[in-house]
Amino acid sequence: MTLEQLRIFATVAEMLHFTRAAEVLHLSQPAVSAAIAALEAEHGLRLFDRIGRRVELTAAGQLLHGQARAILTKVEEAGTMLAELSGLSRGSLRLAASQTVGNHWLPPRLLRFAAAYPGIRVDLSIGNTEQVAEAVRDGRAELGIAEGAVTDSALVSEAIVGDRLRLVVGAGHPWAGLGRVDRDALAAGRWILREPGSGTRALFEAAMCGVGLDPGGLDVAMTLPGGGVIRAALLAGIGASVLSDLIVAEDLAAGRIVALEGLDLPARPFHLLRHRDRHRSLAERAFVRAALDGGPAPASP
Repeated sequence: MTLEQLRIFATVAEMLHFTRAAEVLHLSQPAVSAAIAALEAEHGLRLFDRIGRRVELTAAGQLLHGQARAILTKVEEAGTMLAELSGLSRGSLRLAASQTVGNHWLPPRLLRFAAAYPGIRVDLSIGNTEQVAEAVRDGRAELGIAEGAVTDSALVSEAIVGDRLRLVVGAGHPWAGLGRVDRDALAAGRWILREPGSGTRALFEAAMCGVGLDPGGLDVAMTLPGGGVIRAALLAGIGASVLSDLIVAEDLAAGRIVALEGLDLPARPFHLLRHRDRHRSLAERAFVRAALDGGPAPASP
């Protein structure tokens, strides 16, 4: 069993698709299939069940996946520690961010970090808050930045300045000229919302409970996976939503989208997530300093 076989196996296990794994690994699909077949033949165990074009982990595959991910994380940590001896002139940083953070808050900060540390390669994955926490917990990301609060004994969470959610509609919506929406209108509204598991959805539902409404009884016309597509739906005149001011700032200024009162939506922090027991690399420390303070990190922890 080689590290390359483990790397290929872990990627297929996480993608549950040979072709997609091959694309991520920059390998051909036959090369990925051959590596898995060799691993299965070497140990006389089936690691995946093939179901049409999909694959599922067998019991043996599930056991190996946990061990493979732990081994690969340790190898990456060892490489990172060696790279740190070069004074951050090279290395890598794996980040995970929730949708609003990754698409709106993070890009200028990534550019600032890249300018200060051009030798550090950054790999970013974007999901919802639950997916970000899972990535950090499983070692697929060194640092997570999420909109929602996370309670997980394996993780350390640090609150940082974030954004503010706004109750918003398109300029052509019947609520657009009201200024404030009362409880009855909120209950009767047609909503476009983020998916369960996102920080935005959780805060929206808490705000609805705060005015005495059951979120489960609302007319949710669409559940969409990101603020950008919700913004587009609002501009098309479909429903009402709650979105970050980072997403709709230009539309509010131009009058294309209108913000309303009626829900208690205070400023919310974002959350830096780290694994409690894993090594904090210099690259991660440098990124936090560059992202939050706007300056370079010191050369040592």
